[in-house]
Amino acid sequence: MRIALIDVDGHNFPNLPLMKLSAWHKHQGDNVEWYDPLTAWIDPPDKVYMSKVFTFTPDYPHPVCGGEIIRGGTGYHYPDGGDPLPKEIEHIYPDYSLYPDLCKDTAYGFLTRGCPRGCDFCIVGKKEGRCSVKAADLSEFWNGQKNIVLLDPNMFACRDWKDLSQQLIDSGAWVDFSQGCDIRIMTEEKVEYIRQMKIKNIHFAWDRYEEREKIVPQFKMFKELTGWNHRKMTVYVLCGFDTTIDQDLKRIYTLRDLGYSPYVMIYDKYKLKQGNELKKLQRWVNSRFAFATVKKFEDYKP
Repeated sequence: MRIALIDVDGHNFPNLPLMKLSAWHKHQGDNVEWYDPLTAWIDPPDKVYMSKVFTFTPDYPHPVCGGEIIRGGTGYHYPDGGDPLPKEIEHIYPDYSLYPDLCKDTAYGFLTRGCPRGCDFCIVGKKEGRCSVKAADLSEFWNGQKNIVLLDPNMFACRDWKDLSQQLIDSGAWVDFSQGCDIRIMTEEKVEYIRQMKIKNIHFAWDRYEEREKIVPQFKMFKELTGWNHRKMTVYVLCGFDTTIDQDLKRIYTLRDLGYSPYVMIYDKYKLKQGNELKKLQRWVNSRFAFATVKKFEDYKP
């Protein structure tokens, strides 16, 4: 069979489901390629997989020709993501050759799925369940690469966090917790396991301003126990959901004073008009040079 793939979101980040589908079909002896709209109408592939992660991503702009066309991902099936991949595909080693530059000596994957929080602005609870559970061992998607990028929504809420942490320690690879780890459940024991890993970057999230009395001491504790600086510790700051810009700035300034790098994430950003103050705030904070040189938002002139 001829299999064609379409990464509807673009090729800026590896699409894990497409990499798994590619690996499985290649194991079956099928030919796998990226979909080419210029030639597909002449010689259509037997099957086309279209994957779309984000709801705000425009759909594929070209006609799609193929014997069977399968659309998957949260971008097409919000909020549950549609049918999950069959187990034999979900647990196969990904085909990293699809993204040779992005996956150069780097492995991507989930050790856990689900999150107990059920936040209104997040679909993980609806899509993956309100419990963090082990989804895989590290060896399922890592095979000696120097870098590991974890996509887990809340690994340290999983009861198997010690075993999974030890696997990361034993790997000796540089680890990037790319999603927002839950600082609220961080303990001294968990920090000690994290300290034993080769951490490239760990991302946390401070989504709700009203949780500052609980969250700020946790950030202080993590900073004191690790001794790390802002180059290793990034905090996603959700803006435009249920906070004012003054509350956003208080979180941003607090994080900077604590030694973390804030990173602004705007809720429903695509709905904002050009020139919106939140977009200006995001440009200032997320530009490390601008944020380091211009200390106050009111002094920032983009």
